[in-house]
This record gives sequence, C-alpha cells and structure tokens, in this order.
Amino acid sequence: MPKVQRWPCAGLIASLLALVLLDLRVGIAGAGLVVGVVLAIGVAVLLGAGLARSGTSRFGPANAVTLGRSVLTVAVAALAFGTDLAATALVVLVGLASLALVLDLVDGRVARRTGTVSALGARFDMEVDALLVLVMSVVVVRSLGWSAAWVLLIGSARYLLLLATAVVPWLREPTPVRRWAKVVAAVQGVVLTVVAAGVLPRPVALTSLVVALALLVESFAWQVRWLARHRSDRRTVRPRHAVALAPAATAVAAVLVWVALVLPDRVGDLSGAGLLRVPLEGALLLGLVVLVSSRASTVVAVGAGLVIAVVVLLKVLDAVFFSVFDRPFDLLNDGYYLGPGFGVVVDSIGRTAAVVAVVGLALGVVAILVALPWSLVRLTRAARGRRGLALGVAAGMALLWAGAALTGARVPGGPEVATASTATLAYGQVTRLRADLADRKEFARELARDAYADVAPERLLSALRGKDVLLVFVESYGRVAVEGSTFSPAVGAALDNGTRSLADAGYATRSAYLTSPTFGGASWLAHSTLQSGLWVDSQQRYDQLLSARRLTLSSSFARAGWRTVLDVPAVTKPWPQGTRFYGVDRLYGAHDVGYRGPEFSYATMPDQYVLAALHRRELARTDRRPVMAEVDLVSSHHPWTPLPRLVDWDAVGDGSVFDPMPAEGLSPEDAFRDPDQVRSLYGRSIVYSWQALVSYLQHFPDPDLVVVALGDHQPHRYVSGPDAGREVPVSVIAQDPAVVRAVTRWGWRPGLRPAAGTPVWRMDRFRDTFLETFSTPIDEGRNPS
Repeated sequence: MPKVQRWPCAGLIASLLALVLLDLRVGIAGAGLVVGVVLAIGVAVLLGAGLARSGTSRFGPANAVTLGRSVLTVAVAALAFGTDLAATALVVLVGLASLALVLDLVDGRVARRTGTVSALGARFDMEVDALLVLVMSVVVVRSLGWSAAWVLLIGSARYLLLLATAVVPWLREPTPVRRWAKVVAAVQGVVLTVVAAGVLPRPVALTSLVVALALLVESFAWQVRWLARHRSDRRTVRPRHAVALAPAATAVAAVLVWVALVLPDRVGDLSGAGLLRVPLEGALLLGLVVLVSSRASTVVAVGAGLVIAVVVLLKVLDAVFFSVFDRPFDLLNDGYYLGPGFGVVVDSIGRTAAVVAVVGLALGVVAILVALPWSLVRLTRAARGRRGLALGVAAGMALLWAGAALTGARVPGGPEVATASTATLAYGQVTRLRADLADRKEFARELARDAYADVAPERLLSALRGKDVLLVFVESYGRVAVEGSTFSPAVGAALDNGTRSLADAGYATRSAYLTSPTFGGASWLAHSTLQSGLWVDSQQRYDQLLSARRLTLSSSFARAGWRTVLDVPAVTKPWPQGTRFYGVDRLYGAHDVGYRGPEFSYATMPDQYVLAALHRRELARTDRRPVMAEVDLVSSHHPWTPLPRLVDWDAVGDGSVFDPMPAEGLSPEDAFRDPDQVRSLYGRSIVYSWQALVSYLQHFPDPDLVVVALGDHQPHRYVSGPDAGREVPVSVIAQDPAVVRAVTRWGWRPGLRPAAGTPVWRMDRFRDTFLETFSTPIDEGRNPS
C-alpha cells in the first residue's frame, strides 16, 4: 500500500474508534452507528480515490487536520441519528461540532505556511465542511421540530448543486476564489451549532437560520450567475466512454420519463400493463421542445422535468393516503402528518429501521428531482438532433392517444390506453388548493353560526342534572370491526357478551352508527367534530376550529355546572390549546395519572389503567360536582400489538402489574410480516378495549352514570379492506330509564352491537341532537330523528 493511502485507512480506524468510545460513554442507537460507519467508509473510499487520481505522494499536515475534522463529523453524525439529543449527548455533540469548526480555521493556514496548498486539499476541506453543515441541519430540525424542515435546505445546498451538474454540465467548472463565500460557509456551521445548543430563544434561532439561508442563497446564486456568464468561454471535451454510453443514457432517460407520466396514483392500479398506456403529456412535450428555440427548449425541459418530478412525488403521496386514509394527499394541509407518520413507522418497524427508511426516502426524493429534469434535457437534445423523426413520433403519439380516448380502448387485461394522469393530478392539486382557500371562508361562516351559543346555563343539559357522563372514544373502532370481516365474529361475540353482562349489572344499551370525518387516522378530527357539531375533515379546519371560540360538549357541561375532564393518555406534552378549546377543568395526559408500568407500542398505558385512574382521581370522590369526561382508550391504536390482559381491578395499582405483558405478545416488526395476523390482532385489540370498559362498569356500577362509547374512525386500509366506508359504531349505556327512552326515540337499537337497519348519522349531528334532547325535560323533548 502506498504510504499516502495509509491516511484514509487511519481516518477510518479513528472514526470507528470514536464511535466505539461514544457508544460506551453516551450510548448510540443502531441507526446512529449505521450512519457513522457508512460515513466513515465513504470518507475513506472517496479520499483514497482522490489521492489516487491526484498522483500525490505526500498527504501533508493540512490534510491531516482536515482528516481529523472528518472523524469529528462522523462522530457528530452518529450522535445526531443515534441519540435523543438531550443532556450529555447534546453537550458532546455541540462540543465535537465546535471543535470541528475551530479546526476549520487551522487547516487552511497550515497548508499556506507549509506550502502544501493543493486542489485536492481544498476539495477535501470543502466536502468535510458540507458534510458537517448537513449533519448539523438535521440536528437543528430534530431540535426545533418538523415545522423547521426548511433548514435542511442549508445542509443540502451543496449536494443539490452537485446533482445539478448532471443536468447542467457547465456548473462543474471552477469559479474565482471569493473570500465572501468562505465567510458564508463558516456562518452556516456557526449558526447551526449555536441553534442546536439550544441557547437561543426560538424566535432568535429561527431569525438567525433565515439570515444564514439567505446568505447561502446569495453565495450560490453569485456562483451560478458567474458560471452562466462565462460558459461560452469554455468547450467541454466529452470522454470516449461518455460518447459510447450516450445511446444507453438516452434510452434510460426515455424510460424514466415514460414511467413517470403513466404512473398511477393508486397502489391497486400498479401493473406492467400500465406501462403500455400512451401519455398525452409526452406527445405535447416532445413537439414543444422541437418547435421552440434551442435556449427555450432547455428551459422547457428543465421546468417540465421539475413539474413532472413533483407530480410523481404527489402520485406516491396520493397512493399512500388512499391506502391509509381513503383520500388523496392535500398539499396545503397534510404536511402535518410527517411527524405522526414517522411515529407510526417507528411503532411498526422500530426506530432504527424507521430512520434508515426516512433517510432512504429523502435520497429517493432528491434522486427523482434530479433524474427527471436530466432525462428531459437529454431527450430534448436527442430530439433536436433529429427534428423530423421527433415531430413524427409526437404526431403519432397524439393521434394514437386521440383515437384511444375516443374509442375507450384498453390495454388487454389492463387500464385504458389513453392517459393524461400527470396533467389531471396537477390540475386536481391546484383545484384542491383553491378549494382549501375557499373553505377557510366557508368554515368561518359555519363557526359563527351556533344555535346553542347563548343558551342559559340553567336550561342547558337540565335532564342530566346530577349524573356523571363519560364520552369514551375507542381508537380505530370502525364498522368493519362488527360486520363483514374475518375478525368481526369475535368482536360481535364480545359485544353480545358485554350487552348481557351490562344488563345483569342494571344497564341498558342502545347503538347506531356515525359517519366519521376521517379514515385510518387523524383521530383528533373525529373528536373535534363530535364535540363541536361541525364537520372537521381536514387539518386546516381543525387548526381554524382550535383558534376560535366554539361551544363544545365539554364546555356545555362546564357551563351547566359539571366538572369537566379530558383523559387523553396519548398526550405526552403540555397541550394548553386543547384544554382551552374544549373548555375543561383538568387534562390528564400520559404523565399526569401516576402510571409506572410499561408502554404497549403506541399505547402509553393499558385501557384498564386509564379507567381505573379516572375513577380513583375523579369519580370515587364523594365531595364533588358531577363529572363529564372525554376518555380516550388507545390500546386499539395501530400497531395493535403487544396487548395487555385484564387484571383484578384491586391489583391495578400504579400499573407495574402490567410489566411482564409486553414481552408476552408479538412485536410490531414480527406481526406486520403477516397481513392476516395484523387483522386478527386488530380484532383482539377491539375486544380488549370493550372488555375493559364493560368490566369497569360491572366493577363500579353507578345508577347515575351515562356513557357514550364510540369509535373515532375505521382502521387503516390494510385492515378494513377496500370500500369500507367511514362509519363507526356508537353506543349509549345508562341505567336511568328516562335516558334510555330518549335515546330510543333517536331510532337507536338495543345492544352494544348495532343491528341491521340502525340509523347512520354524520358525526357532526351528534352534538346538537344530544343538546336538544337533554337540555329540556325528557318528557317534553322532541324527536330529533
């Protein structure tokens, strides 16, 4: 091995030792170790290749300093991806990053003083700087949250420009040395490190990041502008291998564009036959780039490539949202799901695999944004070289498309031949954006209309005076749980047994269906719809609702004299906006009920403990007002495993009795290898939630208790199947005959399992119906059905 090549090996060994020491001192999760090892190997390989190309025989002290900085950067990356960025881990990360920044001031001076300045050293220094900035931008986003995801532009700027050279070759050329560019590069690292340290107030941190990004944009813009002005001064000689590979590259480009244009937006529509469709957009683009000027054709190709790339990403998102939520992706509002979606992936496949998946997804997005513009530029150059043939192909595609569209011709065993899915989806997104903006105004008008806003407290809910009322949401409890599925017989049997057990304890039950505003997730949309009496079917409406003053079921009870409670075990952080909007006296989150037991994947505690803690803290007291509580049971939340078991109510204690139970069930990673097993586990989770609620009512019978128990939405598509709809069961459980008679007048049928032919209401109807029924004496109530 040449002596100079020993340095990359030394750097690799030093990086691996640093990872081992950090793991012993701080503790690094598997994802962090994977990222660290991959980066360490990558630095060694690329540095070794650079040394071989340069033909140098001396590494030099300046490069040794830069190599040390690369070791520090690998360590920072491992901490960024493999720790929770709290306490010791954050201190160590910031310390290592700061040392790397300080050494950045050293290697250049060492190179100049020792006369070892080289193009390789400058490139090595620049790439280590870029890598550190990328890693620190990830740290900042993790610290500030997904709302600051734009900070990743700072970290990825260098790599986006590098990828752009594949489309615009003249961007590869060197530019004059500009001292200001070095200052801007240093500012990025310093600002990101200071913000990551958490020493700045959030507004100051965000302002600093905006300024840093603006400086970076200016620096890169100057570089691109200078290269654009001077590109005519140079002629790039294409290597022989590039000439030989040109036809293959053009063919690959054509395939990429064709696939992008015919790609469907539903997973079920993916098939090999779909590739035989004829995209109208392809014919139009081919004709356009041939007919316009040379410079305009490049602009059209790059612009169209970016648009098609964005549409491809939207198609993928549509496919995901149709599969999970039974609706297309909403560009304006659905960015909110990035954070919760990552949490669901972690629950399903584990944190390490989830981080690797997210990194791979990010790389895939960048690849699409680069590959499609490159492909269209490549095809444009090929088409302009043979204009007659290109125009003939464009005309032939257009005629074939028109004929297929008029006749409705289909690929044998597949979809229609004619497609314009890219243009259709783009138009649909623009239409949805306009509809979302118009919906803001419409929803504002709906918010202003409320027939119960000014009802006097003494008239409100007068028929329920002296009663405790529980509004119990059973997570993912949809109609599919009780009919038409492989697991519905088991759930139905549990509900029938529960009906009989409750009847023995003196309770009557009445049930029906409600149509939820959401599907597969976003439970908060269903909760707010039921409570507010408004149709909250988007994140936009939810945010708008929470910022308004709207009478909810909880605040109605509070106005009428009840003590009101939100019992939400999924809430792990302060949620003052929820307490304020729902108008409750007390919110019990995951950390407010004294639970000392284990988590069950998403569920922070078993449903049995949720009910026991509520009873102990609120309902068991004798010197109190009547209580109205919304209670969320989350044991039936995705991924539905592992599940707890019921224990004796007197043994619940602080929840430590549940400690051995998570190990008794399947892990999500194992369960999700078998779709049938996932569906079975979902059914078992619903059975457990209902058994916990029925057992609670038996163990703590109360003649003055009224329970409204319902689902929030159907489970994900891979459990509920196609065309499941959005209906969820709802039941009222009470001992008071007057309450039961009132609900019977709604048309609701006896039992916990809704019978065939029972009414189906939209969920936003429930609040007004409930208030209308119980805000006047039962005997004088009107039939709301």
